Order: sequence, then structure tokens, then C-alpha cells
Amino acid sequence: MLTGFGNHHASEAIEGALPVGRNSPQEVPFGLYAEQLSGTAFTAPRHENLRSWLYRMRPSASHGAYTPYLGAERLASGPFTEARVSPNRLRWDPIETVGGDFVDSLTSYAGSGTPDAQHGLAVHHYGTDRDMKDRAFVNADGEMLIVPRAGRLSIRTEFGVLDVEPLQIAVIPRGARFSVSLPDGKAQGYICENYGAPFRLPELGPIGSNGLANARDFESPEAEFEDRDVPYEIVQKYLGGLWTVTLDHSPFDVVAWHGNLAPYRYDLRRFNTMGTVSYDHPDPSIFTVLTSPSDTEGTANCDFVIFPPRWMVAEDTFRPPWFHRNIMSEFMGLIHGDYDAKSGGFAPGGASLHNMMSGHGPDAESYRKAVAKDLVPEKIDDTMAFMFESRYPFRPTAWAMETPLLQPDYDACWDGFSKARLP
Repeated sequence: MLTGFGNHHASEAIEGALPVGRNSPQEVPFGLYAEQLSGTAFTAPRHENLRSWLYRMRPSASHGAYTPYLGAERLASGPFTEARVSPNRLRWDPIETVGGDFVDSLTSYAGSGTPDAQHGLAVHHYGTDRDMKDRAFVNADGEMLIVPRAGRLSIRTEFGVLDVEPLQIAVIPRGARFSVSLPDGKAQGYICENYGAPFRLPELGPIGSNGLANARDFESPEAEFEDRDVPYEIVQKYLGGLWTVTLDHSPFDVVAWHGNLAPYRYDLRRFNTMGTVSYDHPDPSIFTVLTSPSDTEGTANCDFVIFPPRWMVAEDTFRPPWFHRNIMSEFMGLIHGDYDAKSGGFAPGGASLHNMMSGHGPDAESYRKAVAKDLVPEKIDDTMAFMFESRYPFRPTAWAMETPLLQPDYDACWDGFSKARLP
């Protein structure tokens, strides 16, 4: 694997396949075709410009007309207008395996914005029990951050193969073709489809040069190609709709590539958690792994935040997340273990949504335990929760509001708080 976030990498599956000194020479080695995949506008600033050159056996432009694809019936896309939006806090029980391959198993919870405006995001669940055989997916609407919860994924991309397991994540750039197979026979997890600026590492500011996610721990695949002349279906997501076309060969025929735009994986267990060593619970922003910035500095289109194992040592402090109302909106999922601010009801594979200015925080039982606890140093262990946090409110899908997995009694977890006793 090639290491480093945002680095310019070069990889060739056959020695001599990469041109030397020119991106698109008059004659590419072995008769390959030079093709650039751009993740930003050509004129984006140098430090933000994302692009890679792919040297492939056939140009990706060589295909017929797309026709509508009728699968993936529970996949939705922006604009999310099919259900009425309320300020209510929402929580869902875990989704069981839907069945089908990765694409057809997609179920959408909520989202905001639109792909054509290139801002906002969507949150999906996958629950697949079938390999994508002679089939690939490409998303023209946004990049896809995949968060496995159960079962491993082997993701073949135009750049090579990413093997991803629970407690790792994978990010597939907008426009990159990929196919998913299942080493364990089935898999479940969450997806953030990001319509906005590509995810990047957050600035560290006063933290300094170390901490949070380290750039060297991100891994991209080395070149690996398929030379197979078989009917191969491409399913493309484009402006919210799904379209299909069939090639007469595998689309994974890239023999070499170089650039700074590529799929990558990251192991969440390598996150260097920061926190207070004196008093007060830190803002959750200190747990940001990746951020998709918006046009307002410090206010993200989407932050990917995790709540990993960590030490709690703050003195004279309410240690769980405090009660709060936030200009940002929060979609949470649980990969495994328990979440320290909820004593029950939030199970691995489940999800919750607290939209902007919705009051939330610990339930009554968690609160009582926290205020009575002897504040010795304590390790929160065997847990991994995450949050997709956005400046935009999430609009739930009709499925999300109608499914029996939506917990009708979620508000009850904040019952049982006694009135404060004034002197």
C-alpha cells in the first residue's frame, strides 16, 4: 500500500508502464491510453488541486449510452423533499442485512443539499450478502466515505484494491469506478456521500504538528489491473438518478497511475485522541478525523468525528457530553460497544439524528451516574461511535420516517430529570 494523505503517488503494475517526464506523451508505453481524473477544477489552488493520471488499456470514454437503472430501490439523493421535516430527535434500531450486492443493498437515512449545487451530503446504510460480479459502481455526485460495522470489504478500484475491515474506513473519490466483494459472505455499515468539497485532514491550530489523524497512516492502493474481455455492467449515480451501461471488458484496466487523487483507507485505531487533563469536557471537534469545508471558515459541510477508546481524567467535571443545542446537525452511528452518553437503546448498527438547535445530551440514568461518580482516572474502552456533523440540517427520507426501526419512544430517555432545588 502507498502511504500518506494527499501525497503525490506513483504506481505501476508492469515495469515501464508509467511515462517518464510527460503526463501524456505522443506514445504511451505499451500502447496504453493516458487519462486524467480530476477531483477539483483545473484552476484550483495548488494546495487544493486534486488529480491523477491513469494509464489504461482502453479509454473510459469508450462505452455506449446509459439507460435508467431500476435497482437500489431504497437509495435516495438530494434534494431530500419526500418527507416532512420536524425538529424532533430521532433514533433507529439497527438495520438487518437487506440483501443483494453493495449497490442494491443501499438504504438512505437522510441528507441535505443537492449534487448539482455541490454542497451537502447524504447518509446511507449498506447491508449486502452478495459480491458485485462483473459489475462496478461510479458516483458522479460525490465522494463516498464507507464506515464498515460488520464484515470485511474488498474494494477493487481503478487504482487497485483496498481491503477494509470494521474499525477502518475507506474513501472513494467522486467519479472513480469500484466494485465490492465480501470475504466474509456478508457485510453491513454506514456511508457518507459527500456532495461538497473533498474530505481533508483538519487544521491542527494550537494543537501543534501532532495529534488526531496522522497523514502517514492513510493508505492508497498500488496499481493492479484486470485484463478480461467479458460483459461488464457499470452503474452510475448522476444527479440523484441511477444509470446503467454494459462494457465488453473490465473497467479495471489501469496498468499504472500517478497523482494525488486516489481511494484511501484509514484505521480508526490509529487516531491520536486529544482531551482535557484539567477540567471541562472538550468540544467534540477535538475528535475530527476528516473535514469537508464549506465557504464559511470553521463551519463544515461535513465533519467525520469519532468517539474512540480514551482516558477521562478531568476533575470537578461532568465527563459525558453535556446538554447542548448546536448550530450544526449531528447524525451518529455506533460501530461497536456502548456510547457513554446513552445507557441503552443505541445499539451497534443503529443511528440517531439531532438536527440543528435540537436540545440533546445524556439520558437521565447516564446523568445520575455521572454526577455521583468518584472522579478517578477512568478508561472508556471497547467502544467506537462516530458522527457526521454538518452545517446543514438533515432531511430524513420517507423510509426513515416510516420504518418500524424508528424508535417511537426516543424522547422518553430524557424523562425523569428532577427540578433543581433553589435555596
